Amino acid sequence: MAHGESKTMEYNLPREVIARIEAGLHDDPFSVLGPRDHDSSRWVVALDPAATSMTATVGTKTYPLQRIEGSHALFAGKVPGAKPYRLKCAGGDGGTWEYEDAYRFGPVLGEIDEYLLGEGTHRRLWTVLGAHVMEHEGARGTQFAVWAPNARRASVVGDFNFWDGRRHVMRRRGATGVWEIFIPGVTEGAVYKYEIIGAYGTVLPQKADPVGFGAQHPPDNASIVRDIAGYGWKDGNWIEKRGGRNDRAAPISIYEVHLGSWRRKEGGRRISYKEAAEELVGYVTDMGFTHIELMPISEYPFDGSWGYQPVGLFAPTIRHGPPHEFRDLIDAAHEAGIGVILDWVPGHFPADPHGLGQFDGTALYEHADPREGFHKDWNTLIYNYGRSEVRNYLISNALYWLEEYHIDGLRVDAVASMLYRDYSRDEGEWVPNVHGGRENLEAIDLLRSMNTLTYGEVPGIMTVAEESTSFPMVSRPVDMGGLGFGYKWNMGWMNDTLDYIQKDPIHRRHHHHQMTFGLHYAFSENFILPISHDEVVHGKGSMFTRMPGNSWEKFANLRAYYGFMWGHPGKKLLFMGQEFGQAAEWNHDTELDWRALGDPNHSGLQRLIRDLNNLYRATPALHAKDCEHDGFQWIEATDADNSVFVWVRRGGEADAPVVVVCNFTPVERPSYRIGLPKSGSWHELLNTDADVYGGGNRGNFGKVSAQDHEHHGQPASAEIMIPPLATLFLTNRD
Repeated sequence: MAHGESKTMEYNLPREVIARIEAGLHDDPFSVLGPRDHDSSRWVVALDPAATSMTATVGTKTYPLQRIEGSHALFAGKVPGAKPYRLKCAGGDGGTWEYEDAYRFGPVLGEIDEYLLGEGTHRRLWTVLGAHVMEHEGARGTQFAVWAPNARRASVVGDFNFWDGRRHVMRRRGATGVWEIFIPGVTEGAVYKYEIIGAYGTVLPQKADPVGFGAQHPPDNASIVRDIAGYGWKDGNWIEKRGGRNDRAAPISIYEVHLGSWRRKEGGRRISYKEAAEELVGYVTDMGFTHIELMPISEYPFDGSWGYQPVGLFAPTIRHGPPHEFRDLIDAAHEAGIGVILDWVPGHFPADPHGLGQFDGTALYEHADPREGFHKDWNTLIYNYGRSEVRNYLISNALYWLEEYHIDGLRVDAVASMLYRDYSRDEGEWVPNVHGGRENLEAIDLLRSMNTLTYGEVPGIMTVAEESTSFPMVSRPVDMGGLGFGYKWNMGWMNDTLDYIQKDPIHRRHHHHQMTFGLHYAFSENFILPISHDEVVHGKGSMFTRMPGNSWEKFANLRAYYGFMWGHPGKKLLFMGQEFGQAAEWNHDTELDWRALGDPNHSGLQRLIRDLNNLYRATPALHAKDCEHDGFQWIEATDADNSVFVWVRRGGEADAPVVVVCNFTPVERPSYRIGLPKSGSWHELLNTDADVYGGGNRGNFGKVSAQDHEHHGQPASAEIMIPPLATLFLTNRD
């Protein structure tokens, strides 16, 4: 034994190395710790700052490790053979603990991964970065990998190592900028962060994992190891057919949802993903919507951002449950025939210390120059779209949600802020592009690449741009020079028509063009007509309170406007609560005012939206050519004095046309002659003034008779009764 101790004492390390290892400052601890070849034998060198003594066990044999001369926490000893070993330590208080040595394991990432990471072209970045529960070299544990190219040192810290950055310093993977380590014994549910010594030698605030699959409940902000493998999807039939559900010719009616305030449970608790899988999916199915659009689910620290300032782009927020339960929601929606669209936020990120900002002590994900890298409107940071690794991070994240969670579409937030370098900036506050222009060429390229990849890799999905400017060809293919989105929100239509409908009807004759102007460009893009959350916050009030007149007139105005919207070319989107006319402005901290449905006016409005959805879905003339100019024709667009609008919608040759008639005054039009495409009986498909919707039940007793009398440029016409503040849908089935 004395001879063995003598040998152990011969394992010496330079004092500088000892000091760096013990301080956690060594950038390559795998060259010092773990199994070493020494004197033609295997020796083990290990670090444990709490240990006063240490042994290594192989099978049933135990070998002492002695403290290395000049060190306080480093031990070394001869451990013969090649079999795995475990370390056992004793502390000064008499306590003992044992574990497998992370430094005995080789790297997990392979050469191909390393090559693609270095090139910034790893399409499925989440499969190599982040925290992955796995079996590696015979042990069960978790591999951690993080991109921090300018870091002097990167460590994993967590409950499993007392949040001590000295214990699990990671391995640098060459020129990739990636650090990795496999830690045996760390499994599902472990809480962790990265402790990074930055480019200038400063220990940075501990960082959450940029590719972490889970996080703690706010205000705590550490990442959580989540094993996202092995979910038993049951939606194969939906996935096979969803391309037809997302097509331009399909009826698409979207219910936009902020999950945290749709419904609350006992004590104000947020609804869980599993509860939403039953309740939300059931409600949306009953209401006839075709898709749910969830406001951002990616983990975010501040409730008041509604998810639009995400920190964990790869983690479904824990507010409603863990990742597999989010999958339960998606699977249930698909089983019910409902598509799910996710709000995706690649335009900016918050500057919270645990987030991406100054991640390795440098402007890594963001631009260093605030004229390019800071949104003064939102006090957030802007991604450096020109950096290949950042571009890879974002595009891979888009693919992640589509592949791992079977999301059917991504609605990309704040696209306008990405497209223009001078977005919301004054002269001198922005940097021109290489051509001296205002377009953000790198962001444009990112969006095109994202659309090309996602549509190419995941059949049947859709992408949607929230883009508020006249940037050309947003929803046109990339190979035609477009951005490649499937759809674009029609913000111009929304702004014009909402401005019109809020006016007192006596003044609407002077603003008639606001309801017709949208048809000048209605088919320049594949449009979605959005009445979104943005229209019912920040003092704007609700859709109900924005309507003029007394209570009855408010409801009538809203019914007529929704009829106008569902009859207008373009897919539909309505934010939750507006389907039953919630009176209060949306509040993210409380649930919707479901009690309002006890009032027949509110329940009547809800029934109208249900019937509009069902009519829209069942009637090809109302959806098949939403995005085609030959699916629409004005019949009467100039009657400003009466605030009447009439148009015809068409589908295929075999589909019966639908004529939509709107009266936006509180004056009944008892004998108003309208032109019609053909003579004969025209059936009243829907009348927003029906008593079941809370209206006055004025109309045409279910149908009108058209004669061969030319009017409005149509070969036939009929005198009809147009109720006040109402929209009618007529069709000829002969």
